[in-house]
Amino acid sequence: MTLSFPNPSRSLDETRNAVRFIGHDGMFEARFFVKAQALMIADAELGRSIYEVARKVYSSGRRDSYTLTAADFR
Repeated sequence: MTLSFPNPSRSLDETRNAVRFIGHDGMFEARFFVKAQALMIADAELGRSIYEVARKVYSSGRRDSYTLTAADFR
């Protein structure tokens, strides 16, 4: 299966200072958090979507949740 993002809902996680969203790999759900600093870099990086970066991080190994940082967008 491939990771998809059928639900466009996002929420702010103030504790983590991140935006939270969900990806789906078949029947499995993966939680993603994008740190605020990474969001600024993602805006500046034309052509690299948050979903692309999320798929790359996800492919490195399955976990309960994934936190995307500025380093993931470089």
